[in-house]
Amino acid sequence: MAGEDLKALGNKAFSSGDYETAIKYFTQAIEQDPTNHVLYSNRSAAFTSLKDYSKALEDAEKTVSIKPDWSKGYSRKGAALHGLQQFREAAEAYKAGLKLEPTNAQMQKALDDAESELSKEGLGGIGKMFGPDVFAKMATNPQLSTFLSQPDVMQKVKEIQANPRNVNMYLNDPRIMQIVMGLMGINANVATPGDFAGADGSEAVPMEEDVKPAPAPTPKSAPPPPKQQEPVPMEEDSTDEEKEKRAKRVESDKAKELGNAEYKKRKFEAALDQYNRAWELDDTNVAVLTNKAAVLFEMKKYEETIKVCDEAVERGRELRVDYKLVSRAFGRAGNAYLQLDDLDNAIKYFNKSLSEHRTPDILNKLREVEKLKKERDELSYQNPELSNEARERGNVHFKDHRYPEAMKEYNEAVKRNPKDARNYSNRAACFIKLMAFPDAEKDCDKAIELDENFVRAYVRKAAIYQFKKDYMKAIDICNLAKEKDVEGKHTKEIDAQIMQAYAGLNEVQTSGNREEITKRAMEDPEVQAVLGDPVMQTILQQMQQDPNAARDHMKNPAVAAKLRILINAGILRVG
Repeated sequence: MAGEDLKALGNKAFSSGDYETAIKYFTQAIEQDPTNHVLYSNRSAAFTSLKDYSKALEDAEKTVSIKPDWSKGYSRKGAALHGLQQFREAAEAYKAGLKLEPTNAQMQKALDDAESELSKEGLGGIGKMFGPDVFAKMATNPQLSTFLSQPDVMQKVKEIQANPRNVNMYLNDPRIMQIVMGLMGINANVATPGDFAGADGSEAVPMEEDVKPAPAPTPKSAPPPPKQQEPVPMEEDSTDEEKEKRAKRVESDKAKELGNAEYKKRKFEAALDQYNRAWELDDTNVAVLTNKAAVLFEMKKYEETIKVCDEAVERGRELRVDYKLVSRAFGRAGNAYLQLDDLDNAIKYFNKSLSEHRTPDILNKLREVEKLKKERDELSYQNPELSNEARERGNVHFKDHRYPEAMKEYNEAVKRNPKDARNYSNRAACFIKLMAFPDAEKDCDKAIELDENFVRAYVRKAAIYQFKKDYMKAIDICNLAKEKDVEGKHTKEIDAQIMQAYAGLNEVQTSGNREEITKRAMEDPEVQAVLGDPVMQTILQQMQQDPNAARDHMKNPAVAAKLRILINAGILRVG
């Protein structure tokens, strides 16, 4: 039996209320024509009528994926989500459908119903606090335990347990309100009188044990269950034009699959022939163009690749195809621009691809191209002569104590020649004046990395540790600077830095009495960690028994670093 005949039988069964039979016929029709969005839509409506909302949602989403510009698919999706009581998602589906068909009164009414149900969920959420353990919670709360002996209150609590939406009916009872606040962990005694006022605004009666409970209010009917969406009539959509379109798509897909097979065999010319034929059969089958672009890319015809990708994007926008397909076209154009060494356009198209659909592959390519472009830009900007000029301008500003202006020139010098250690060393001196010690230390390390015999970088690094009151580290760096200063040109400068470090160390170890120094040092977390280390405790005992043992332990960098912490804090004395 033909697919259209099966669909007609399904529509007839649906109209007569025989939904299971309707589903059977629609399923048989789908097996013959799996790209027919109307069949999935009709079967979704049948599932909705049987209250099988999960399957209804699956078919509705399939409908939308096949034909995203058809408003009825979003209506089916909204009805299924409404049945699943996912009212927020249902409202979003209806809104999407109304964007395509703003005058659809039936869909607008469905949206209103979903939003109405959504508005009821607020207080219903409070009702969900009345779970199976609510009585146990009330018994352990002195403010709530008295209500356990009041039958009318207990009856209301049970009704809320049965249907959380019932809380809406009883919040005007101050006792229920007090229970709600107690379950939320709020002390009702600190609330204002108006918080527990009756429905008419009068002050509530205190809930004492010797007060008889007020007569139970006339029971109100429980709120009705969420209104279900009524089945929507089937779509016929079986005009000769539609049949012809579907037939062309089937033939186009067959040609595309043949092209894919040739592509996998790397028979690119044969693949192009099949893709061209597929496009001639159906110029709405945009996936054909993206596949054709892949073939052209493999053939290294990058300009043609870009042209086909642009056509795929333009046609895809017109037809409102899946955003992933548009993303793929942008990504392949970006790859073509990259092969043409046009980094700016490669970055542009990769970003466009990610704006449609984010994939790890395109994201990684974008980062790689951006990194490559940055390296090229930096390389093209380099000029040693201009770097020297910028550094000299910075030196003039530095001598005049205009440190921000000097920093600007030193930054320019680094950009113009990032391999000159002097640029980093001078900028480090400027950072020190601006009290930016971490940045200053990084520049000193960079200068030493570029020229390990650049003595001034060591001296400036020692000055940084002097400011940080790490005097032993400053002395160590100065001694290293002396080793590098083989010609003795910086001896005076190094000795002056060493004297400053010893002076600072002496001040720490002699200022105040010994108890004050120890007490102040023990408040330092680093000192506490060192003294709490069992290994360090053993080493300190050895040093106390044999002072010469300190020299051996100082050869271990890890131990030396911890000993310096104690020396700088005044716990250990030197000299």
